[in-house]
Parts: sequence; C-alpha cells; structure tokens
Amino acid sequence: MREFGNRMVEIANGVDAALEIRLVRAEAGKRIITVRQDGTGEFKTVTDAVKSIPPGNSRRTIIKIGPGVYREKVLVDRSRPFVTFLGDPHAMAVITFDGTAAKFGTWNSATVAVESQFFMAANIVFENSAPMPADGEEGGQAVAMRISGDKAAFYNCKFLGYQDTLLDDVGKHYFQDCFIRGSVDFIFGTGRSLYMKCELHSVAKGITALTAHGRLGKSDSGGFAFVNCVISGSGSAYLSRAWKESSRVVFLYTYMGALVNPKGWDDKGFQDRQRTVYYAEYKCKGPGANTGGRVKFGRQLNDNQAQPYLSKTFIHATTWLLPPPSV
Repeated sequence: MREFGNRMVEIANGVDAALEIRLVRAEAGKRIITVRQDGTGEFKTVTDAVKSIPPGNSRRTIIKIGPGVYREKVLVDRSRPFVTFLGDPHAMAVITFDGTAAKFGTWNSATVAVESQFFMAANIVFENSAPMPADGEEGGQAVAMRISGDKAAFYNCKFLGYQDTLLDDVGKHYFQDCFIRGSVDFIFGTGRSLYMKCELHSVAKGITALTAHGRLGKSDSGGFAFVNCVISGSGSAYLSRAWKESSRVVFLYTYMGALVNPKGWDDKGFQDRQRTVYYAEYKCKGPGANTGGRVKFGRQLNDNQAQPYLSKTFIHATTWLLPPPSV
C-alpha cells in the first residue's frame, strides 16, 4: 500500500479515556468462541456462532473463525452488539454466498449483514460470488457486506464482488488496510465513513463509478472520506457519481491509477445535482490525479478545508474506535 511520506493519518492504537462507558464494560467482560470447519471448534458455521450470542448481549464476543471457505448468508441482528469476527491474517477465512438483487433485493442480497452497534472484523474475506453482471443488467447487484450498524470497524479485510460490493449503509464506520473489489458503485450507501490505506480495485470493462453516496441534503452528516488509499484496476472509472442530491465523497492523499476518468466525477445525468453534491480531492497523486480535465463541480481542497476529513474526528472515533484484538 502506498503512502505519501510521513503524511499518513494516525488513528489511536489504544483505549481512549473518552470511550463510551457501555463499550468499556463490554471490553472488560469479553469472551471468545471458536468456529472451525473440521469440528475442533465450538461451532462449524459462523451462523451458529452468531446465534449462540444472546439477544441483548453486553459483552464483547470475539468469534475466532478458522481458515476455510464458509458458504453462508450471515446476519448479525441489532439485538447482538459488541461482536467481532476475527480471522487468521495468514489464512483468512472466506465467508461467501451468491445472493443477487433479482432474488433478494439489493439490500438483502448481502452475504454478511450487520445491523448491531460496535461490530468489528479483522482478517476476514467477505465475498458475493454471484457472476459479474452485464452492463445495465437488471437484478445483477450483489452485496458482499452490508453494514447498517453504528460504530463499526474493519481491519485488513477483503470485500469481493462486482456491482454494489460494499453497502456502507448507515452509521459511522472505519476501514483500515482493506481491499475492496468491484465493477460499478462498489462502495455505496449513506454512511459517514473513513477509509484509511485501503485499495479500491475496479474490474470494470468500460465506463464505471467507484462509489455512490446517498446523502439527501446538507443537513445529513453522511459522507465517504478516503485517505492514503490506492485506486487500481481496469475500466474508465469516475471517482463517484451523483446517486442522490447531496452525495459527498472526498479523496485525500490517494494514489489514482490511470483508470480514473479525467473528468473525475459524474452527475449521473442530473445537472441540478452539480450544485448540491460535495465531491473533492486533496493532494492526490498518480496518473489519474491530473486535475486538468476535471468537471467544474469537483473541488480541490485547501489545507483548512481538508482538515476535517483527515482526522478521526470525522467519525467521532474517540468515543468508540478500538484496535483489532490481539488474541
């Protein structure tokens, strides 16, 4: 992963004194359960492990998932907060399913859906194995992860799919050292999320968009901030397109490969949204970062304008963000 000198933003590595008290209590009472396909763990499936957590859970529950491919459709419902999926960084577990919008609807097509607060995942591959849809194909959307719970963090995870890979639905979220692969709109939703040192990898064959944010108005706090990230792969990729009226997406200190469309941003055919979207860049590099051909409604930020997106305060992280467990 590329970085720009010493300008990588640092996120706290320890427990912050300002953490919410319910989170402090949950971490103090943590428990570990294991999933292994060979039967040497407490459970053979991730689903069974999640179901073993009682509704109203108040303890950090770490589900250690052994190596292997788990073909499951997993839901962590809102009654089960404080859940962690923990894999082996040297043999990452793969959770995969082939749900599509044609069968389930986009929102319910997710291989893994998380609706509870304080979720965390580290060293896990989330995959939707449905085939890549043809350009414009109806019902081909296929979500690998839907994160609909507030205050969630993902470390060294992979999100693999094609159209609509990662539904960053609602809430404050943090992604660090993650790999996100898709063909179109493969990071989308209304979340308020910070992506640090992540790679956005397009496998598109033609014109596409990497992201689609759904902010409806300026009073909505949602937005995607990408810091020290890398954009790679194929296609002619817009950084984002105006899915909703006040879509907000910012790229900072990001390496942009040649696949980035010179225009940078797409109004999706809604010219009136050029006045209401917030699309911005700050000190990006690479062949795709040349701003000479950018559309007029895209912004180039100055230092003061960029600062709110470079800090963990963008997602109010001091009250909830923790590093991955070291168990």
